[in-house]
Order: sequence, then structure tokens, then C-alpha cells
Amino acid sequence: MVGIGPGGPLDRTRRAEQAIKESGVIVGYTRYLELISDLTGDKRLVSSGMRQETERCRKALEMARSGETVALISSGDSGIYGMAGLALELNTAENFSVPIEIVPGLTAGGAAAARMGAPLMLDYATISLSDLLVPWETIRRRLEAVAAADLVTVLYNPKSKKRVKQLAEAVAIFAGHRPGTTPVGIGTAVGTDEEEITLTDLDHVLDQEIGMRSLLIIGNTSSKKMLNWFVTPRGYTV
Repeated sequence: MVGIGPGGPLDRTRRAEQAIKESGVIVGYTRYLELISDLTGDKRLVSSGMRQETERCRKALEMARSGETVALISSGDSGIYGMAGLALELNTAENFSVPIEIVPGLTAGGAAAARMGAPLMLDYATISLSDLLVPWETIRRRLEAVAAADLVTVLYNPKSKKRVKQLAEAVAIFAGHRPGTTPVGIGTAVGTDEEEITLTDLDHVLDQEIGMRSLLIIGNTSSKKMLNWFVTPRGYTV
């Protein structure tokens, strides 16, 4: 289980690159395999599109059981909205019983935070707004809880062409607990050549370009913009 970071080669770990080089078969979502094409050479590639995670994971386990060394690729960290959990579940539920190594990677949230400044210096939460696997009512309760708890919050999967109301509702929830001047950072295609970083605030975040490759970081009530940086003070005396 290999996390390749948010996209670009500079954000990959040596351990991830070594695991890919030592594997005979590389399995992953088509776009993720394109991001590591410099490492795959003449290796066997098994790719598939979005929403085929279970089939992709099962195929990787089947090949591993047959004796292949397989790298199953996730973007970011494979254990954070990635494939590691599904692989462990299937490995047990379907009696594959193959040895699994989980190789961590830099998360998109961490990479975006570094581009924005230091918004995650204090306690924070990460929530995906995608309701494909989690009911929206559950997501809404979590948003209400972290907003009330004044946690800096990273929002993954904020919006798609068909899914737009969830982001507006999430912003409204945070606006009920924090001032409209609260800093919000938007990171799109982080770590790639198409990367865009935008710093705005709660009052104006919905006016910005946000899509499937974006994530948001919403500050807490102590977060602030310092020059061109988004910072959440940890409490040190300055």
C-alpha cells in the first residue's frame, strides 16, 4: 500500500519510490499511475477509473496471493482517504491472507497547508464532503461538531459538477460559529504543474473557483492572515 503524495515527484518519499521500484506489478487509478510513470518503466500496470476501488483492491490482493510483489497506489497517504483500510478489510474478509506493508505519504492537506503558511499549527480535523460512502446527515453532524469546537478544519472533496450544495451548507455551518473574516485557504491540484493556492475568508470563499481537485482549510477563531500567509498561532508569546 503506497502513498505517493499529492502529485509531484518532489513530494514523494524515498520509501514510496523504493517500494514501487521493488514491485513487479503496479495497481492504481489511471491518473495516479500517470503521476509515477517515471518509476514504472516496463512493469506491469493495472489501472481502472474512479469508483472501482473495491475491484482494484481485490485484483491487487489476488496477484499478491499468486506470488507477485504488488504496489497498490493511493494519492497522498494510503491510510488517509486511501486504499489501505479497504485492503486490510478485504484481506481478512475474503481470506487472501497476504502480507501487507503500508507505506505512508504526504497528505494533500499537509502539502496545501505548507503552501498557504502554517494553518495547522494547532488541533485540527479533516472531513470529506463526499457523501458517496457516508450519509450527508452524518457529515453534517461532524461539521457542526468541529465548527462548534473551534477546530481548524480541512475539507476534502468539497465540490463536483453534480455535488454543489454540500459545500454551501458546510460554509454556512462554519459561518454560524466563526466571523466572516476567518481565513480560508483553497488548494487545487496541489503538488502538480496545475497547482493553484488561493487565500480568502468565510464571507468570500464561495465566490472562488473550487472543484474536484480542490481542498479547503478553514481557520479557527484565532487564525489570521499575516502578509501573504495563513497562520494559526499555537499560543507562543511573540
